[in-house]
Amino acid sequence: MRKFLQRLLTKRVVSLANTLSSRPDRKRVDAALSELYKNITDHPGDKGQIINFDPQKDKFIILSDQHKGARDGMDIFAKAAKNYLAALDHYHKNEFFYINLGDSEELWENLFITVKRHNKATFEKEKLFLHRKTFIKIFGNHDLYWANDPLAPVSLLQIYGERVKIYEGAILQTKIKDKTLSIYMTHGHQGDLQSDGNWFSKWFVSDVWAPFQSYLRINPNTPANNDDLKTAHNRMMYQWSSKRKNTLLITGHTHQPVFKSFTHIEKLYNELGLAEKANDKNAITDLQKQIGKRKSKGDKLPDFTGYLDTYFNSGCCCFDDGDITGIEIADGCIRLIKWRYIHGKESERVILEESKLEDLKIM
Repeated sequence: MRKFLQRLLTKRVVSLANTLSSRPDRKRVDAALSELYKNITDHPGDKGQIINFDPQKDKFIILSDQHKGARDGMDIFAKAAKNYLAALDHYHKNEFFYINLGDSEELWENLFITVKRHNKATFEKEKLFLHRKTFIKIFGNHDLYWANDPLAPVSLLQIYGERVKIYEGAILQTKIKDKTLSIYMTHGHQGDLQSDGNWFSKWFVSDVWAPFQSYLRINPNTPANNDDLKTAHNRMMYQWSSKRKNTLLITGHTHQPVFKSFTHIEKLYNELGLAEKANDKNAITDLQKQIGKRKSKGDKLPDFTGYLDTYFNSGCCCFDDGDITGIEIADGCIRLIKWRYIHGKESERVILEESKLEDLKIM
């Protein structure tokens, strides 16, 4: 019966969940991102830190959207947990600074005490970064608890063993070709009418979506190399970032990896357009084969001409095959990385996309 209902209802339920859980408003998105950026730059340490870094020496890993749960049918993090732990081992060993970009804990579907009980190993790994003072925890809409619940400081003390300040964003700053480059990071739910902590979304997720998800064993997050164009929310994020001089924006929230303003399928279409202009027949054939395997889902293709490299999205740490994605900044480069299972057991780091910071087209 469950398999029959999965075939019958999964697409409908996921579509309904997406419709009811995401309704970004362009003006609200712009205003919220601008206001937070100004607050961080004018009052560092209030809603976010400013970190100056050397792009050749300092290293950062940005991960988001674990949605750690109770290891039950609603827990979309369960399959990815081993990859996440392996990734944190790697980044701690190699002295990366870890920026957790929000929705780390699924506190719309679960009580804090439940998440705490079932995720001790992940909190212990995160503590390693905290002890080195190389850890920033940013809240998202599903763990808004950290920002507005009076008991949150006590809860944080319980899981990390010391006081942890929670931020809404952070800014990395460095010099590239004698110009200041700002890398602005926040979860990305700001301006989303259905995700900015409102009661209806929380009720829908906990009381409607969660029971369906648990019974049908649905994880709506497709593998990292998906075949979708950018979501409306990601497009709005790009539009905001493209107007800021020498500024990159990195968010999470949508669970959709974006590198240099493109999803994977958009990158292929863009490369196909360039190959057609250059009349590179071999490249055209290869790209058409790659696109043919994925097939963009119905949306009209945008004109990619003039796109700037200003927007990145870390994806998520809860894909339905156990993959996790994130953004690395190290060795003078920015990378979209994936951790996946090989032979069903071992975890492997894969570089999906990479660019030197100095080569980014940002203005």
